[in-house]
Amino acid sequence: MPLIYPPFEHSVWIIPAVMIGACIGSFLNVVIYRVPLGMSVNKPSRSFCPLCKNQLTMLQNMPVVSWLFLRGKCAHCSAPIPFRYIAVEIVTAALFGLVWWMFPPQVWVFLWVLMALLVAITWIDAEHLIIPTNFTWAGSVVGLAACAVWPQLPALAGYNPEVWWQGLIGGGIGWVAGFFGLWAVVELGKKAFGKKAMKFDKEVEWSLQEPEGDDDPMCFIIDGEAMPWWDIFSRKTDRLVVDATEVVLDGEETGGGQLVIRETGIELSDGRSFELEKMVSLSGRARGAVIPREAMGMGDPHLLGMIGAFFGWTGVFFSLFAASLFAIIAALIGRIGFGKQLPFGPFLAMGAVAWMFGGWRLWQWYMNFVGFL
Repeated sequence: MPLIYPPFEHSVWIIPAVMIGACIGSFLNVVIYRVPLGMSVNKPSRSFCPLCKNQLTMLQNMPVVSWLFLRGKCAHCSAPIPFRYIAVEIVTAALFGLVWWMFPPQVWVFLWVLMALLVAITWIDAEHLIIPTNFTWAGSVVGLAACAVWPQLPALAGYNPEVWWQGLIGGGIGWVAGFFGLWAVVELGKKAFGKKAMKFDKEVEWSLQEPEGDDDPMCFIIDGEAMPWWDIFSRKTDRLVVDATEVVLDGEETGGGQLVIRETGIELSDGRSFELEKMVSLSGRARGAVIPREAMGMGDPHLLGMIGAFFGWTGVFFSLFAASLFAIIAALIGRIGFGKQLPFGPFLAMGAVAWMFGGWRLWQWYMNFVGFL
């Protein structure tokens, strides 16, 4: 007798949707940990404790349940397992369930991919202040495909396109609006706030500090203030210029003058160049420095472009507006002052999720209220 399955609209299917989301969330924890460190997500194939390096058994790696059963500690060395691991699994499971609940079956897989990418990007940007652009490029392609399969996706709050190419055009316009709109903001911000000049009344010590652990970056330290490498060098053209009165390279004093530090090497005032990877140490004394900085990282335009590829230009504007509100609220709650770095990627992701799960109705209501629809 053939098995009879309930239709996809039946509420029972939310259970496998949530379970799939939890399993994907478990994999995303691997992605979040390994990708910023340049590690493969496939090798080693099994998860391991970052402290004792022991690989986890299947029972120790079950989504949500294992973290609760182990009480948030490694079974081998009792090192604490960050709450982030269970949070990622629960959030991803909830998002997968909401996608199943609110969208038609033909776009479930596409939107599940988007949810997974947004979760991974959110935590990577929050922890490392970087957004992997290979994630956003892949997501943009998936988004355009989703718009072709369900043309209504990039026009949730507007007209109702009927053919695939209309949806594809809507997604393409959304990508252009998202990427180039925020790219212009980044470029203007670079011109306005692209350098931080530091001057000192007396000589201060400076040095380069090697990473203390696998999760830590190299730092430039001047007058006791440490600046992570990835905060300084966002572009290949960025230069950190030190007004050095003393430069000590691998234990040997090389004199003073203008020292130019790039992402992968240095240039002394006498014109000699050295690669950082071949150096043992670099330190000295200085009266000032000019440090490159960004108003916003270049990963954010790629992320907003991906959001636009899924939800069109209306989704871009709503997500950007909502992200700005979320960021302001977070800055107020966290008492983050002006000039302090705040990753914007997580708030863009929150804005996109808000658009998906009801924000487009707010947009529709507002446009009707002002008489545009």
